[in-house]
Amino acid sequence: MASLESFSLFTEQLAKKLKYPLPGDSAHKLMQASSKLRLTFKPNSRTRKSAILILFYPHQNEIYFPLILRPAYDGVHSGQVAFPGGRYELTDKDLVRTALREAQEEIGLRLNDVKILGILTELFIPASNFYVLPVIAAMPYRPDFYPDPREVEDIFEIKLEEISDINIIGSSDIQVRGEQVHAPHYMVQGYKIWGATAMMISELLTVLNAQDPDAAN
Repeated sequence: MASLESFSLFTEQLAKKLKYPLPGDSAHKLMQASSKLRLTFKPNSRTRKSAILILFYPHQNEIYFPLILRPAYDGVHSGQVAFPGGRYELTDKDLVRTALREAQEEIGLRLNDVKILGILTELFIPASNFYVLPVIAAMPYRPDFYPDPREVEDIFEIKLEEISDINIIGSSDIQVRGEQVHAPHYMVQGYKIWGATAMMISELLTVLNAQDPDAAN
């Protein structure tokens, strides 16, 4: 249950856990696809920076966050389920600002009541040659969503309880730029969440499930 009081406690505890050493690669590997490109393609001078926003909010006594469905287009992320986000622009103060700006542009998020809780581990995406920084935030009420039709085909409101269910984890073979990869995925609302998004969710859940080191002492 997520009353405003319990939601506030949730965000305080998460912000605290995000300050401790992050699980990073060990959590990412749990949902990493078996791609040859990942093994051979490394960051280079053309690698660009980007950021995504994981936004928690309370609704109907549950904790939610939004995911988006990318439209079909001629690109590596066509038709994928993802967090709102995009590339760093020179006008951005930092990557936190990138995540907020992109969420504002893609899903119409009003930033007034958004509170930054912390960040997860930066993740390299070989298919698009991007580093992506997951930024964690919260707001105390359900936002109004105004998706940009050029960048967002649909918005999914995902319950934290739903994504935490181990029974939704599976795996399948997926074609990516002519290469068949075997990818773990979360099956949510009829869609497979895989790739970098699944890896970021894996780290998020690992952080959420971690014991508070201070409580152990």
